[in-house]
Amino acid sequence: MITLFIDTCHYNLMVGVYRDEEELVLLNEKNDNHLSERLLPLIEKAFNRVALDINDTENIIVANGPGSFTGVRIGVTVAKTLAYSLGCKIHTVSELEIMATTPTSTEYIVPLIDARRDAVYAAMYSSNSNTVITDRYISLNKLLDKVKEITSIDQVTFVSYEQFDGIVTTVPKIDLSSIICDNLDDDGVLCHLVNPNYLKKTEAEEKLGV
Repeated sequence: MITLFIDTCHYNLMVGVYRDEEELVLLNEKNDNHLSERLLPLIEKAFNRVALDINDTENIIVANGPGSFTGVRIGVTVAKTLAYSLGCKIHTVSELEIMATTPTSTEYIVPLIDARRDAVYAAMYSSNSNTVITDRYISLNKLLDKVKEITSIDQVTFVSYEQFDGIVTTVPKIDLSSIICDNLDDDGVLCHLVNPNYLKKTEAEEKLGV
């Protein structure tokens, strides 16, 4: 099975092509404000590099948030459009879960994305990848309180591309093997049912009280 992986949510723009669980190519570039112009050419580049055609795609895995509102929208829209036009199945995965694939020697891992105003997008996973705290938009102080209710801070690796006062973070080293494996066997979802997972309201929605 040929799988296309797309992640445009946060710090990196990632496009990967896999045959079953085998990574054929993974292009990883820094994200910027020209994402809408870069994504489709990068997908084409990935398929060309491994002498495959986009029509060979049987499965699409897309990160659907949280992260940049624009980034999430672009990645999800492209993935849905491709899944519909190619008639292939589609799966969504959390950006936080992707970051949590970083190898660690601690009992727990907490991926963090800066959501501004002293808030973060965060989750918590055990060393065997079980979810301990589900994805949420939360103040950093409240998150730390929740973590301390579960374990001591020295048993936690905080993973982030950003820096935060009061904690030490490790830059993510993504290992997508488990993500790909977990999304091979089921039927996925209808592309029309895939939506961005922003976790928080947009600034406009907050101002309007929507």
